[in-house]
Amino acid sequence: MKRPLILLAFFQLVTIWTFAQVTVQKLLTENRVDPIGIDVPMPRLSWQLASAKQNVRQTAYEVRVGTDAASLAKGAIWQSGRVSSGQSVHVSYAGPGLQPGQRYSWQVRVWDNTTTKPSAWSSPAHWQTGLLTAANWKANWIQPGFAEDTINQPSPMLRKVFTATKKVKSATLFMTAHGLYEAQINGKRVGDAFLTPGWTSYNSHLQYQTYDVTDLLMPGQNAIGVTLASGWYRGRLAWQNQRNIYGKDLALLGQLAITYTDGSTEIILTDESWKSATGAVRMSEIYDGELSDSRLAQPGWEMAGFADGNWSGVITKPFGYTNLVAAYNEPIRKHEARQPVKVLTTPKGETVLDFGQNLVGWVKFRITGKAGDKVVLSHVEMLDKFGNPYFENLRTAKAQATYLLKGGAETLEPHFTFFGFRYVRVEGLTGPVNPADFTAIALYSDMPKTGEFTTSNALVNQLQSNIQWGQRGNFLDVPTDCPQRDERLGWTGDAEVFSRTAAFNFGVNNFFAKWLKDVAADQFSNGAVPFVIPDVLTKTGAFGRTPMGAAGWSDASIIIPWNMYVSYGDRRVLEQQYASMKAYEGYMESVAKNDIWSEGFQFGDWLSFVDTEGSPAFEAKSAFTDVHLVAQCFYAYNTDLMRKAATLLGKTEDAAHYATLLERIKTAFQNAYMTPNGRLISDTQTAYVLALQFDMLPEPLRPQAVGRLVENIKKYKNHLTTGFLGTPFLCPVLSRFGRTDVAYDLLLQETYPSWLYPVKMGATTIWERWDSMKPDSTFQSPSMTSFNHYAYGAVGDWMYRTITGIDTDEAGPGYQHSIIKPQPGGKLTSASASLQTYYGLLRSAWKNEAGKLTLTVEVPANTTATIYVPAKNADVVQVGGRSLAAAGLTVTGNEPGYVITKTGSGIYTFTTTER
Repeated sequence: MKRPLILLAFFQLVTIWTFAQVTVQKLLTENRVDPIGIDVPMPRLSWQLASAKQNVRQTAYEVRVGTDAASLAKGAIWQSGRVSSGQSVHVSYAGPGLQPGQRYSWQVRVWDNTTTKPSAWSSPAHWQTGLLTAANWKANWIQPGFAEDTINQPSPMLRKVFTATKKVKSATLFMTAHGLYEAQINGKRVGDAFLTPGWTSYNSHLQYQTYDVTDLLMPGQNAIGVTLASGWYRGRLAWQNQRNIYGKDLALLGQLAITYTDGSTEIILTDESWKSATGAVRMSEIYDGELSDSRLAQPGWEMAGFADGNWSGVITKPFGYTNLVAAYNEPIRKHEARQPVKVLTTPKGETVLDFGQNLVGWVKFRITGKAGDKVVLSHVEMLDKFGNPYFENLRTAKAQATYLLKGGAETLEPHFTFFGFRYVRVEGLTGPVNPADFTAIALYSDMPKTGEFTTSNALVNQLQSNIQWGQRGNFLDVPTDCPQRDERLGWTGDAEVFSRTAAFNFGVNNFFAKWLKDVAADQFSNGAVPFVIPDVLTKTGAFGRTPMGAAGWSDASIIIPWNMYVSYGDRRVLEQQYASMKAYEGYMESVAKNDIWSEGFQFGDWLSFVDTEGSPAFEAKSAFTDVHLVAQCFYAYNTDLMRKAATLLGKTEDAAHYATLLERIKTAFQNAYMTPNGRLISDTQTAYVLALQFDMLPEPLRPQAVGRLVENIKKYKNHLTTGFLGTPFLCPVLSRFGRTDVAYDLLLQETYPSWLYPVKMGATTIWERWDSMKPDSTFQSPSMTSFNHYAYGAVGDWMYRTITGIDTDEAGPGYQHSIIKPQPGGKLTSASASLQTYYGLLRSAWKNEAGKLTLTVEVPANTTATIYVPAKNADVVQVGGRSLAAAGLTVTGNEPGYVITKTGSGIYTFTTTER
């Protein structure tokens, strides 16, 4: 009897010990899971601690790196040794120089404050380097050898047969193109990325992709086939029918590195031995869509046994490698798939599929038809008030997928384009439409989803869904303004105002880091930053030929790097972008006269409320804010961020200069735009919001400015009137100055202009204008009316940081230290949000029930939080049914309506009956 009891006790002790042990999980290399093809010489490594215990802090770590998982224990190429540090995010590799195309494995173990023993080693994680330097490229750029149809520009197909002479251990393909490419080996698609190599400022940065293709090769003969398309490289972009921005001809560069089991290696290159032809894709453009003729397909062309005797050769070109960089951000991939929720017959007798969600991507469908049958899918976001597809807001974009059938059963989808749509008109089918045959597939950059937010209000929840879908559709390798019309450009202003909201909903650290490199690359020599990045507007002269910047737009070069630092704790993005940031700050200084930025073009508070026929009968009318008042506020904002960035990076002279300059900018603002009693020359919501947000007013005059702001809101019957630049700060300013009640009134307003008006009108994404669709179901001017335009979704940042209270602390960026300060209100009875940080899950959820408020907060291991519990005093607060003191928590401060406590990691449930 004793033996079973002893064994039981032993297993219980093991269970308790295991439960108490910290484990290490979710390893990242350069913010990604097991990335392949990185060219960072000292990759940064991150990991999470997992523990059921509270107040767990890392006290030390040890990292080891090897060339494979088996070598970690005894053959590591670098072992950090025990490092006394709490750092678990962005720890730099510091071992021997990395080799090109090499796979590395790594592990980490940690010590924590609850024990003297280290954790177990984590499961191995991996990364593989790219080619690292231009010298490691051996391939030639190749182009098709046939004369191109310069009108339709059919997609070239390039192929090569090669022999794997021995048993293959590993095979890695490095590839890029002028234009877009899609590769296959032995008839199987290479990778799951689409629209590669993505869009960058190609002349400065052209990304190449790296693929592990070991499993695609077979003994003996193999074939690789690659299809090209115009894409952003030479297709129509922007306005004035602008083409060939980066070049006129498509080209391919590829290098397949094979390692055999005997240790020998071989490289298959793009060179003069390749062959070229065309096939089914007869035309493909970003704006206009794709034309595919299945009768012209060449079945088996990507296989070794295909007879290519009538194919043309290729031409090699000396384009060089100096602009090539390994892909850093997540690629575009397929995501959500949706089938139609309705099949409609319009008043015109047309067949339209309603997918129930405005999204970006394309439609894949099954069909059986006769050879030569033509099927056309036309994509739109909206139906007009009569129920017909609304094409006018697409402007000149055709947005069509056209198919000529080969006869028999086929499954079809595009390859090198994308559409912004909810509705698809189908032409050319015979017989009734089977909705099960059609699937809408969402395409967007493969950013991990990190944020969740929900409340007791269904309309607010739909607003949050609209914000996230707007981000999905417009974060397609670059942050575009809209995904449907003949634009789809990387407007800096839209990205700037939305960047904090974006960083909550999805992991956008690498996404923006990649884009910011092109911000710097396309920056003008005088420091000004173009309005779209990549810059495709300068050649058109759309805003003149003089290099210039505009407040709120060009400021993306400063504001977004700072926001990424605060959101992710990523110091490197500031280090890499600092020269660009400083150059743009210098531009603003150069154009300001006596510290006033009052000259030159400005967008101002773009698309603010304008009183037009049919507008609500407000006491006040159009809300136009002086564009130079707006510019001066953003001049101060940027200068303050430069002061912070310079201080962080140890650039003391710069920091001192910006601190002095900031005070001069504010004084100049007060002299130019403010009366002695604090009234601004523009009596608008945006004017007071920006002046208050950026502390442009003397402190004694701020309360009356808040009063004027609230009075203005009342003149508009609790409606907002702000545009792109005022909207992100409207609710935050009200909350900062004690008027969260008014912020809730604005958030929950359901009539135009408001955030919930589009929701009530059936929107499933954020609109470009407050009234893109008017109350009578007609539309705003088709020249500029997008129904998928995320800028006004910047209110999400306030929702997450104020309603549920999840906020950053600049002193502990990346949520190393969090501030949790929920502000219940607006007749909401509950709200919850969670965020996957680099440290783990951060969560805040509250509910009001029967006069009792319950607040649950989850703080990830190796972080701390300052929690503001909505309560009258500490006596009415309990934690898990105990007093704060009994739960081991100390009251660290009080402010009206809150009890403040600081915690370590763990889950805490606070209840209070008096607020």
